[in-house]
Amino acid sequence: METAVDSTNINKGGLRIVASKTISVVNFKPDLRSARGTRIQRGLTIRFLRILTLIFLDVIALVIAWKLAVFFGTPIESPWTQKKSFLLLVLTVDIGIIAAQGLYKAGNHRRDYLGLIKAVSLSEIFLLLIAFLYEPDSYVSRSTFLIFWFLSIAFTCTGRYILDITTTLLRKKGAIRHPVFLITDTEEQEIHLKLIQQENCYTLQGIADSSCLDRANREETLEYLRHQEIVEAFVSWNAIKKRLYVCWHFQTAGITLRILPTQSSVCHPKSVLWMIGEVPCMTIPAPIIAGSDFWVKRCFDLCCSITLLLILSPVYLLIALLIKLDSNGPIFFKQDRIGLHCKKFKIWKFRTMVANAEKMQKALEAKNESKDGVLFKLKNDPRITRVGKFLRRYSLDELPQLFNVLLGQMSLVGPRPLPTRDVEKFQTPHFIRQEVLPGITGLWQVSGRSNIDNFEDAVKLDISYIENWSLKLDLKILLKTVQVVLRKTGAY
Repeated sequence: METAVDSTNINKGGLRIVASKTISVVNFKPDLRSARGTRIQRGLTIRFLRILTLIFLDVIALVIAWKLAVFFGTPIESPWTQKKSFLLLVLTVDIGIIAAQGLYKAGNHRRDYLGLIKAVSLSEIFLLLIAFLYEPDSYVSRSTFLIFWFLSIAFTCTGRYILDITTTLLRKKGAIRHPVFLITDTEEQEIHLKLIQQENCYTLQGIADSSCLDRANREETLEYLRHQEIVEAFVSWNAIKKRLYVCWHFQTAGITLRILPTQSSVCHPKSVLWMIGEVPCMTIPAPIIAGSDFWVKRCFDLCCSITLLLILSPVYLLIALLIKLDSNGPIFFKQDRIGLHCKKFKIWKFRTMVANAEKMQKALEAKNESKDGVLFKLKNDPRITRVGKFLRRYSLDELPQLFNVLLGQMSLVGPRPLPTRDVEKFQTPHFIRQEVLPGITGLWQVSGRSNIDNFEDAVKLDISYIENWSLKLDLKILLKTVQVVLRKTGAY
């Protein structure tokens, strides 16, 4: 589908700002955490080149410092000054400690001369300990050591300073700049433009107001940013407030998101603090391969579901036999549930109720024990069969949903898919939970299961899961699910 958007050019402080253009919109909507095709992080090549250049300059500085120290220092027969392998050890220790101190990172980190002096000094002390403890009879002279220490600091700092001056001159001529985009409200545009301009390392490709991140416009916006090869997007906090999905959309587009200015009360779990001039902003970096964690999760889902289906096949047969002997009706219960992007799908469960349970629900609505009425919960539900009570107590009725996982309709971990009746009562903030693949278990289920009778509390847990999602969190939830099921916590 092609969507035409008017193109507007605005001149702000000498920068040409492109508001919008004609872009292509893809109708297919994947999981919120997956990328539209595998792509490498924007601007990764320049970052690697910067790191390699810094390492190369440091190596050259350290080698020259070592050679001069050996030449001018008191000559002593020692493998430290005669064998090249010891020079390699010196370089490895120095570069390793400099890297460990974060001095190869972008921005002010590579210009942290005090930090560089500390790192080099720590390296020389460490090398001195190695020389003394490992081979106390094969040492370097004190003059050689002190000259190397002094020259290492002087040469590495000088190399960084020369690189910094060279980079600044090239950027003034328009080279080595990152293409960026600014999304902010009209009243904050001038302030944020000045912040970006004073950094002297960005080329502003465009600017737009917060409406471009609305549900109806965000796909066009992200497609435009991808088309323009945007490396970083600067977004004011007010422009994305209460729009939690924005962080995931930028991550899966391979675009680094910089939020400015930050608020002390707000801290996204994947954020790091970044200084623009004197103003701190919260940055959510793009992964090296966009959406890679989600596809690892999907592969894990497929492998686990196939393995569990094979191992548990005798249990499936036994449960099917018990259901048939206990009551009339089918073995499996299939119900319409609302899944990813509010699309309906058939969820599979072992039948735990009488055959006409859904028709009986209307008569039981008055007895609903859910406080806000969004969910339907009834502790002593008369529709549940004897075998059904046992299956629900240990969540065995959920086992057929492994087939839903195989079909890609569900994941092992995610927000639970709800019936149409429940979703029809959603308020606008609730729909964020429909932006990710639903799961057999989730943070809600391991935090109280049916004991949570307020839907708002359940939604908060789902949103917390989406905000903090990681493969590690999924594994924690799966392990806790086993514990909750065995203890029968909140099950009915």
